[in-house]
Amino acid sequence: MLKFERLVAWRYLRSRRQEGFISVITFLSLLGICLGVATLIIVMSVMNGFRGELFKKILGFNGHLFVMETNQYPVTDYANLAEQFSKLPSIVAATPMIENGAMVTSEYNIDFARIRGIRLTDLKKRSFINDNIIIGSIEQFERQGGAVIGYKLANRLGLSVGDFITLISPQNRDTVIGNVPRIKSYPIVAVFNVGMSQYDSNFVLIPLEAAQLYFSRNQQVDYIEIVTDNADEVSQSKREIQQYLQAHNLNYQIESWQERYGEFLGVLDVEKTVMFIILFLIIIVASFNIISSQIMMVKDKRQEIGILRTLGATKRSILSIFLINGASTGILGVGTGFILGVLFVENIERIRQWVQSILGTQLFPDTFYFLSQLPAVLDWKQVLLIVGVAFGLSLLASLYPAWRAARLDPVQVLRYE
Repeated sequence: MLKFERLVAWRYLRSRRQEGFISVITFLSLLGICLGVATLIIVMSVMNGFRGELFKKILGFNGHLFVMETNQYPVTDYANLAEQFSKLPSIVAATPMIENGAMVTSEYNIDFARIRGIRLTDLKKRSFINDNIIIGSIEQFERQGGAVIGYKLANRLGLSVGDFITLISPQNRDTVIGNVPRIKSYPIVAVFNVGMSQYDSNFVLIPLEAAQLYFSRNQQVDYIEIVTDNADEVSQSKREIQQYLQAHNLNYQIESWQERYGEFLGVLDVEKTVMFIILFLIIIVASFNIISSQIMMVKDKRQEIGILRTLGATKRSILSIFLINGASTGILGVGTGFILGVLFVENIERIRQWVQSILGTQLFPDTFYFLSQLPAVLDWKQVLLIVGVAFGLSLLASLYPAWRAARLDPVQVLRYE
């Protein structure tokens, strides 16, 4: 653009006393685009963070594939099967497990928990759990027949390392005096905090042999949990396991993490798309404000446009002046919104803590949102898309008023004005 067009456009942007109302509309347009871009960046980043953290924690605590028993074929030769599965090209680890529910009690409280039986050698491979042990050590896991529990469950029961946790199973056992509940106590050897309320509040890990004895599995397991080298490409690993089972005439059910948890993560994707559409309407409304302010400016500057045309300004120059004027509003709004959004996302946990201290209430409680911290991940491709589309809308909003200004006939304007 020539210096002349930029100079005139800049003069039109500066407010004068008689143009105060137009300036207010222009400011509101800029503010709307700024808030729309900033809000969209923040919300999308938080949604990305939630999905990423849930994905990492769910697949960190659990496997990617589950080879489960059927009524006809319980998983009996689990040690050999786990060893053979581990030799398959895309399999990182295969872990035999027992999982069932039971009441957990202490002298202070009673609660319900998921009891998971696992071998010590397999537990040591679970870095997601081992790296988050806050008290105790898993080295005493099998030696003492101990239990590893989540820290929130330990707090509710008033227990710590060295204390005993008592399990009460709803499956009764037959004795000479009739049916009695299964009751067994285990010493707590370690407490973990993985940062996800669902696991920290509800899970107790005990040795596999102890779980088999307690739940009367009789040298059986509920499933073999498989960890693959790529959680997004489990179909290949699933085919390899199916081929092995068919070759050995074994009929087991195989379930992937998408089938078990995909519906939950899919809901997050739907929410993310809906939130994007809803918040993007803010930017569209702000773009309509740009159209309104530019049309009013063109109407207010009719006489000046006529004078410029008689002095030799071309239609293209007039078009450029008002395009620059409208685009400047978009650039200022989008740029400010981009900076505010990125700064907010980078400091979102500090802001949350600050707002909580002022309001005296907990925002995003982990009981409902599963995570102990508010995550936010900037996807720069997504951010650039938001910025690009927002600027494109503001430029398009400036196009029609600029075209109207360029079509004004200077003779008619100066004759009647």
